[in-house]
Formats: sequence, structure tokens, C-alpha cells
Amino acid sequence: MLKSGFLVLTVAFLFTVAPLLSAQDDSRWLVPRSSVAPTDLKIAWQCNLPMADAESLDRLLVFGNRLCALSSRNYLTCLNRTDGNVMFSRPIAPAGLPVASFEPYQDKLIAVVGSKLIEISADFGTENTSTNFTCGGITCPVVRNDSLYYLACTDNRIHALKADNKVEAFQVAAENGSRITAVLADQEFVIFATELGNIVCINSDRPRKIWQFDAPEAGYLVRDANSIYFACRNTNVYCLELSSGHLLWKYQTQAILDSAPQPGNKVVYQHVPDVGLIALDKETAKKPLWQVPDGIGLLAESGDKAFVITKTGLLVAMDNVKGIQLYSIDVGQSVKYVTNTTDSKIYIADAKGRLACLQPAQ
Repeated sequence: MLKSGFLVLTVAFLFTVAPLLSAQDDSRWLVPRSSVAPTDLKIAWQCNLPMADAESLDRLLVFGNRLCALSSRNYLTCLNRTDGNVMFSRPIAPAGLPVASFEPYQDKLIAVVGSKLIEISADFGTENTSTNFTCGGITCPVVRNDSLYYLACTDNRIHALKADNKVEAFQVAAENGSRITAVLADQEFVIFATELGNIVCINSDRPRKIWQFDAPEAGYLVRDANSIYFACRNTNVYCLELSSGHLLWKYQTQAILDSAPQPGNKVVYQHVPDVGLIALDKETAKKPLWQVPDGIGLLAESGDKAFVITKTGLLVAMDNVKGIQLYSIDVGQSVKYVTNTTDSKIYIADAKGRLACLQPAQ
């Protein structure tokens, strides 16, 4: 049986959704209609998450047909990202306890709370399984495939746990024993990066090395089809062939890189500190197609158009073919955002929990 408090919260939340806005309603929402009127964007829906005193929005996650929002008090709300209606809302951990990993897998959300690994149904919000692990804290988000979880722990090893019973299947570490900073997994391969710059590919079911590529202080790994992208503190963005580990290209930026590249349809987007967001052609990466000063991330793409968010609260539309800015709108310092490469919908928010979904009017 659902608790009455949950029902009251859900009903209250549903009444905050606004697919269509009247003029007098504009002051309630994150994005006024007047700001998008001169553009090709339209407001699909807006809503206000219920927040307690001193509570704020912590992070967003696009997950299938869901938009999941996690608050600073560890309250999780998942919405239908097409219409903004709430699907479920529940706490996933006591307030103040860090949620170290919050990742999607098929119809589940995988979270790490303290030393506990938790699976949450994305459809109903129910906690399917949870287990304590003993390898110490994790150093990067947990990933899994159909058979195994892969936990990169503070002992500088990946611990592979069987998905059905959480029994450890094997361990693996870099030859130099350096800290693991990122892990990718599919049914055949596991690829991990280390603090000293090793990119190592192993079989998914055993610690057998297939290939290794070395680069100084490798950061987060991102897969796109048969390519692996990552950024290094040596100022370079790299692209490797997944099956062989061969270098396809690298591009040197103007700063030490501290965030992952984001591959789009034909373009790779990279945040460069003190420079902004740059766009590189995925095939050659010879020079930036464009640069958005103060840009911090990609919101979405629509055809040859990219939508970018800046740290000053601008939503900027860029032409990836001509390399020019098409327009920008002020979205009110809404620096909470999530990158959506599934379709052209744009999701932005502020710390108060005001959410907006925009999309090109096609």
C-alpha cells in the first residue's frame, strides 16, 4: 500500500505541470513564453518540484522516456519526459548521505549509497535489490551488463560482481596499480581508464587484456558506436577505435581538461576551462567548427543545430555546418541541465527545482 504522504505529494506535483501557459502564469515558471517567442523553440511543459526548506535540485538524468531529478536531500522524482507528469517520487537515501553513483541500465537505476549498491525500478520507483560491498568507496560510477556489475574501488581495482547474486566473479587492476577513473562495459568488452593515463580493454567475463592505450592522466570515457572518446589533463581530446585501441585522432585544446567529451550526431563537443564549449568534427577534428564563450555543455541537437547552455544562463543555438550562432535566449541562470542525445528535447532547471522542457517547433 502506498503511503498517504506519497499520494499527497504526487497530486500536488501533478498540478504544477504546465504544458500550455497563459500570460499570467509566466511568473511561476522557469522560462517565460516571451523569451522563446522570437526563436524556433516552443515550451513543451514546465513544472515546479516540491522542495523543502534548504533543499535544492542536485542532478538530472535522462533515462529512456523518463527525466529523473535527484534533490540535495536524496529525494528522487521521475517524470514522463514527454508531458512532464510525475511517474513516481520517493527518497532513495537518508538526507545527508552521499549518493556516489546514479546511473541508468535498461529499466533500472543503479545507485551507490554509502557502501550499498541499490537497483531501483524506473517504472515504479521500487527498490528491487540492494547489497553491501566491502571493497571500500568507489572512484567512478558503477556500470553493468547483463551478467556483471563493475565497481572501481579505492583499492585501485575493479571488482566484478555477478548480477544475480552479487558474488564477486573476478578482480582486475592496471599493471601499475593506479587509481581507476572511469569504466565502460558492454556484453563483450570492459574498458577502464586510470589516473596515470592507461586506457585498458579486457574481456567482460574475465580479466584478460585485449589492448591498452597510454595517455597522460586520462579522464572520463565516452563510447559512441565503435569509437571511444576521452579528455586528458595534457590538454588533448582523444578518439580511439573501440575494437583495436588504435588512435583515430587527437586534438589539442588551450587548457587542462576536466570533463568528458560529448559525441553528437556528426560533432564532438568539449568543454575547455576558461574558453567555453568547442565543437569538433567527429571524423577529422582538425579545428573547432565553433566556440561558445562560457559554454559548459550540450543540451540537445536538432538536425545540424546544436543547443548549448552557458554558465551565465544563456541557451545558445549554433549551426554545426556554418559554424555560426543562430540566436541566444536568457533562461535565468538555469545552470542545472542534462545532455539529451536521444531526441531534440531540451531539459533545463534551476536549484529551486523549476524544470522546463523546450523543443524545436517542427
